[in-house]
Amino acid sequence: MVVRRVFLAMFLFVSAPALAAQPDESLADASLEARAMALGRELRCVVCQNQSIEDSNASLAHDLRVLLRERLSGGDSNEAAIAYISARYGDFVLLKPPLKAMTALLWAGPALFLFGALALFLRFTRRGAVGPAPLTADEKAKLAAFFDERERA
Repeated sequence: MVVRRVFLAMFLFVSAPALAAQPDESLADASLEARAMALGRELRCVVCQNQSIEDSNASLAHDLRVLLRERLSGGDSNEAAIAYISARYGDFVLLKPPLKAMTALLWAGPALFLFGALALFLRFTRRGAVGPAPLTADEKAKLAAFFDERERA
C-alpha cells in the first residue's frame, strides 16, 4: 500500500511539467484549443530554451500561450499566428527554424563539425603510420663527425 502511494507521488511529481498550460488560458472552442496546443508545441520558450511554450511554466511562455490564443481567436491562420510571433521574437522562438542565410550555420554546423573531426582524425592517423623520414647523406656525415669528435674528447 505504501509502495503504491510512493509511486503515485512520484508520478504526479514527474508529470507536473506536462500541466504547464493553465486552465484560464484554454479556449472555449475545442478545435481552436487543439490548434493552439499544436502550434504551441512548435514554439520555443525563450527562457527555458529546450521546451515548447506548452510544456514550460515560465511566465514568458504563459504570455506567449495567451498571445497565440488571442491571435487564433482573432481569426489568424496557423501560419499568420506563427509569423506574428516570429516577427516579434525572431526565428529563435521557432523549434524548427527555417533554412535562411542567417540560420544556415545552425543547419550545416553538425555536418561541418563531423567532417572536420573526420579530416583531423585521418590526418593524424596517417601521419603516425608513415614514420620519420630517413637521414640524408649530408645528415649522416654530420652525425658521424659529431660522434667522432665526442669520442676524442
